[in-house]
Amino acid sequence: MELMNSAFTLALASAISIIIAQALSRISVNYISMIIGIIIALIPLLNDQVAPFDSHVFMELIVAPLLFFEGQKTHIHNIRKNIYRILGITVIMVVIALIVGGFAAAWIGSLSLPIAFIISSISTPTDATATQSVTEGLRVPRRVNASLKAESLFNDASGIILLNMALLWFTNGYINYGQTIFQFLYASIGGALAGLILAWVIVIFRQFLVRTRFNSLNAQNILYIFTPFIIYIIAEHFKFSGIIAVVVAGLIHNAETQESLLINSRQIHMGIDLRDLISEIFNSMVFVILGIMMVRISRNRLFNHAAGTWFLVGLAIYLANVIVRYFYSLLMLKFNNREAVVFALGGVHGAVTLALALTLSASTLGSSNYNMVIMSEGVLILLSMLVATIIFQFILPHLPSEHEALKAVNKIRSEMVKQALVEIHHMYLPARVRRYVIYMLLTQKRSISTRESLKTLIKSLNQPTFTDQEEYLMRLAFFRAFAIERNYLETISQKNKEYEDYLRDLYDNILLAQSLIIEPYDED
Repeated sequence: MELMNSAFTLALASAISIIIAQALSRISVNYISMIIGIIIALIPLLNDQVAPFDSHVFMELIVAPLLFFEGQKTHIHNIRKNIYRILGITVIMVVIALIVGGFAAAWIGSLSLPIAFIISSISTPTDATATQSVTEGLRVPRRVNASLKAESLFNDASGIILLNMALLWFTNGYINYGQTIFQFLYASIGGALAGLILAWVIVIFRQFLVRTRFNSLNAQNILYIFTPFIIYIIAEHFKFSGIIAVVVAGLIHNAETQESLLINSRQIHMGIDLRDLISEIFNSMVFVILGIMMVRISRNRLFNHAAGTWFLVGLAIYLANVIVRYFYSLLMLKFNNREAVVFALGGVHGAVTLALALTLSASTLGSSNYNMVIMSEGVLILLSMLVATIIFQFILPHLPSEHEALKAVNKIRSEMVKQALVEIHHMYLPARVRRYVIYMLLTQKRSISTRESLKTLIKSLNQPTFTDQEEYLMRLAFFRAFAIERNYLETISQKNKEYEDYLRDLYDNILLAQSLIIEPYDED
C-alpha cells in the first residue's frame, strides 16, 4: 500500500509538472518537476504519502525502463560503429575523472583517500534526462549530442563498479586491483551477454506469436512493458550489470522494431506510444524524486559545522569532472574548442548519482563521512545543472521558440484545412454528411470553442446514426480531405525546415485520424 501511495503521488505530481511546462514553455519540465518535488517534501501531509527512498527500487522500477527505452531509440549500428569511442568515454575518461576528482576532494576537504574516491566514483555517471533539461530549446552540435547520449547509456555501470571498488578500499584498507578488474569485466561483459540473450529470447517469442493465431495485441504490449524489469532482475540476480543488460536489450528491440514495421504495424505503433508515455512520466518523476530527496537529506545537515567543507568538496569534484571532460574531448575525441566546452558542461548529473549515494549507509561509513558524501553529491548535482543551464544560453544557438513555432504551424494548419474544405465542397454529399465532415475538419484548426463543442456533443446524443450509404460517403470524403492535407504538408515542409518536428507531428495526426475512420472505435 505504501508503494502504491508513493507511485500515485509521484505520477500525479509528474502529470501536473508536464501540464505546467506546457504553459511555461521557456522553463524545462525537469526544473518544474524538481520544484514540485521540493513543495511536496515541505508539506508534511504530502511528504508522508511518499515512502522513504529505496535506491534498489528506484534503479529497478524507474532507471531500468528509462534506459531500456532510451536504448530502443538508438540504432545498434551507431553503437557498433563508435564502440571504441564509447569505451573510451565510459571507461578511460571515467577512470581519469575518478583519479583527478578523488585526489582533489581529498586535498580540498582533508578527507581520507577512500572516502574521497567514494565521492568521486559516485560523480562519474551522467544523466541523459538531466542533460535534456539544460539543453531545452537549444541546438547541440550533432556529434557532441551523440557522445553525451552514448555516455549516459553505459557509464552508470562504470560508476557502480568503481563505487564498489572504493567501498572495498574503505573497508579493507587497500585496493584489490585484480578483484576490481575481474568484477568490472564480469559485470559489464556478463550484463551485455545477459541483455543480448534474454532480448533475443523475448524477440523470438514475440515474432513467433505474431505469425500464429495465438497473437494478442494486449498480451504483446504487457510483455513489452515488463521486458526491462524482467531483464534487469535476472541480470542482477547473477551479479551482472542490470544497467548494461537493459541498454543492450533496448538496442536489440530497436532492430526488431525496424524489421517489424509492416508485419506488426499496430503493435509497433502502440509500443512507441507506450514507450513515449512511460518515458515522459518517468523522466518527470525522476526530478520530482530528486526535489523530494534534496529537501529530506538537507534537513539537520544543512547548517552544521561541516557545511563549508562539503560545499568545497562538491565544487572540487564538479570542476575536476569538467576539466577532465574538456581536455579528453579536445585531445581524444578531436572536438573543437566550442564542442569541447559543450561536452564538458553537458555531463550533467541527476537522480542516478543521488541513488548511488543513497545506497550507502551511515553505519558503514560513519555519520560524518556519510553526511559529507550525501551533501557534496547534492552540490555536484545542482552545480552541474545550473552552470550548464546558464552558460548554454550564451554559447548554443536557440531553436525557434515554442510560441513562434506554434504560431507558424497554426497558420499552416489553417491553410491545410482550407484546401481540404475546398475539395469537400466539390464533392456530392448528403447535407447531414457534409455538415459532419466540415465540422470535423474545422476542429483540426482548433477554432471550435469548448462551449460550441459541448453544444454539438449534446445535439449528437439525439441524432440517428449514418446509414450504410452515408457511412460510405463520409469515409470517402475524409479520405479525399486527408489526401489533400497530406499533399499540402509534404509540399510546405520542404520550405519550413525549422518547423520540421511540428509538421511531422501534424502529419502523423492526420494518418492516425484516417486509421480511426477506417476502423471506427464505435463500430459495434
